[in-house]
Amino acid sequence: MSTHVTKPSEIERRHYLVDADGKILGRLASQVAQLLRGKGKVNYSPHLDTGDHVIIVNAAKIELTGKKLESKTYFSHSGHPGGAKYVKMSKLMETRPQEVVRRAVKGMLPKGPLGRKMLKKLRVYAGPEHPHQAQRPEPFEV
Repeated sequence: MSTHVTKPSEIERRHYLVDADGKILGRLASQVAQLLRGKGKVNYSPHLDTGDHVIIVNAAKIELTGKKLESKTYFSHSGHPGGAKYVKMSKLMETRPQEVVRRAVKGMLPKGPLGRKMLKKLRVYAGPEHPHQAQRPEPFEV
């Protein structure tokens, strides 16, 4: 008897709709990362992208624990001397709350080309509307 190896042609993808209203950021991000990786599937394979598409709505209504809103900062660098940028989480939640959720999920995915491919299947929206009704997303309770 031989071990079954999943082929890319055998992967079936579904669309899930997650409502982030009142959910804790880290707990939501970890479950979304599992959906994107496909770890709950029978044919999961760590070297393949077997995950599903995830649509997150109401990202502006996400909850944070502790003093993260005041103390957490996001760092980015342009690559040029003096190109460091620091943005407080409170400022980012006011201007682009979907970016806070996207970065939290990105940190829980594998690094490298496979993780970047998985992150492309994530769509985050600040409000309750999304343009993906044609995909008939299934509600996913976190």
